[in-house]
Amino acid sequence: MKTCLVVDDSSVIRKVARRILEDLDFEIFEAEDGKEALESCAAQMPDAVLLDWNMPVMDGLDFLMELRKLEGGANPKVIFCTTENDVAHIAKAIRAGANEYIMKPFDRDIVEAKLQEVGLI
Repeated sequence: MKTCLVVDDSSVIRKVARRILEDLDFEIFEAEDGKEALESCAAQMPDAVLLDWNMPVMDGLDFLMELRKLEGGANPKVIFCTTENDVAHIAKAIRAGANEYIMKPFDRDIVEAKLQEVGLI
């Protein structure tokens, strides 16, 4: 079973993402911020990361840059899922190593399409 780490400071967003991803046969792990997510990845590298941008402690962009430095950190498919929707933010995320980008709010169809684009389903 493929694994996905859902990183968002909103418990509601994590719950919605969990339901969608479990329906797509993913095992889900959760983190409330980038620091917690980095610790989770160091313990067990996921196949995918659904990542918020704006979080306390460590934001999504800083997490992504640190993730890519870890052993095996180049492997997870990272999909930013955020309200930041201007071209500059998207470009910055892609340059930092994001594979895809989803705007909030999202639904199952969008998540499924992005996972197909990155080759996980």
